[in-house]
Amino acid sequence: MNIAVIGSGAREQAIVAALCRSPQQPRVYCYGTSHNPGIMQMTQEYCVGDITQVDEVVKKIQDWQIGLAIIGPEGPLEKGLADALWQVAVPTVGPKKKLAEIETSKGFARDLMRKYQLPGLPPYKTFAIINGVETFLKELGEGNYVVKANGLMGGKGVKVAGDHLHSFAEALAFCQEIFAQGQTIVIEKKLIGQEFSCMCFCDGERIVPMPIVQDHKRAFVDDKGPNTGGMGSYSDADFGLPFLTEKEIATAWEINASIMHALTEELHDKYIGILYGSFIATAQGVYVIEFNARFGDPEALNVLTILESDFVTLCQSLVTGNLTLDQVVFSPKATVCKYAVPNGYPDAPVKNVEIDISAVKNKAHLYLSAVDAVDGKIMALGSRTAAYVGVADSISAAEEIAEKEVCGIAGPVFHRLDIGTERLIQRRVDEMRRLHDS
Repeated sequence: MNIAVIGSGAREQAIVAALCRSPQQPRVYCYGTSHNPGIMQMTQEYCVGDITQVDEVVKKIQDWQIGLAIIGPEGPLEKGLADALWQVAVPTVGPKKKLAEIETSKGFARDLMRKYQLPGLPPYKTFAIINGVETFLKELGEGNYVVKANGLMGGKGVKVAGDHLHSFAEALAFCQEIFAQGQTIVIEKKLIGQEFSCMCFCDGERIVPMPIVQDHKRAFVDDKGPNTGGMGSYSDADFGLPFLTEKEIATAWEINASIMHALTEELHDKYIGILYGSFIATAQGVYVIEFNARFGDPEALNVLTILESDFVTLCQSLVTGNLTLDQVVFSPKATVCKYAVPNGYPDAPVKNVEIDISAVKNKAHLYLSAVDAVDGKIMALGSRTAAYVGVADSISAAEEIAEKEVCGIAGPVFHRLDIGTERLIQRRVDEMRRLHDS
């Protein structure tokens, strides 16, 4: 079977690796934005281009005689690539354009939750002009709001009061900045607690969860510094997290299932692919931060590394509407993912610098991201460079492996030393205990 993967980052390398572990031994093709040598060594053919140019991607997929496509990033989903592929009879893992609005329009997601009375919705309002913004900010209170661009902003469209915005004047200036880019905004109440990711496989009718993961957005140790695309993440051997209760996890799963059914009812179409709820556990219960319409990155690296199921069969079940719980099996192991990123990342990263991965021992768990293969060299392009996933019986043991191996990535890069450490996890546990006791 010929399978195409759209995208060429670490997430897509994890997808390709999972496909290549299948006993069906599919022929895998990739349409990416740069030459990722980690993916290239596993694929039959590899094409570099603009993955949001739908017509060009579809033409190449037809040339390759593809029987199944998997869309990695959100950009092609927003442009309707899934719609175009289904129109030429290529079954696709990844929702159609209107369904993908659950990610590409934060206002749509919030309004859908309100219309279908789903739990986990914080107080919010959407704005297309500045009028009324200051009044609502003051209603929520100083230091008690979050400003979000309604559409995709490459992870840079959200600022939180107290962390990034230190006055109403700064908040209003950020709103004007978003309006100037032709976007609308969502302003909502700031939530205090622990964030976690709950990703699920969806076949349009049934939904099956993956292990819970916690990502780390801040650039530096102890959750300091600017927000990033994600510096790393971890999952536990019991598929939960040490600071979450079973009830909190069950609530997140139920909200994911409810939003999938709400999308079907609202849009009269089936949601096929990955639904990823980003949640926060608070003293008042579990709330939704946002939804994504694809695998998270880095979260995909954690879960796909320990996926025991035949991923080809699983993807076929998604596109044919035959998903069952027993098809989704993960190894009962803990994982810790650490990203090496360019010096200066995210605000002023060095670009087009060489990295050397020869010192990394187990390259099966090394995932290259924003890199380009040039004349036998691996060049870091300026965004997150490469990730390593440690796998063990406990989070702390997995962290030791990840830390040792990520240090083998040589070049002008850095990583967060604390992700998955016992000290950081204990701090999370203590914070949640304080919230529950308050």
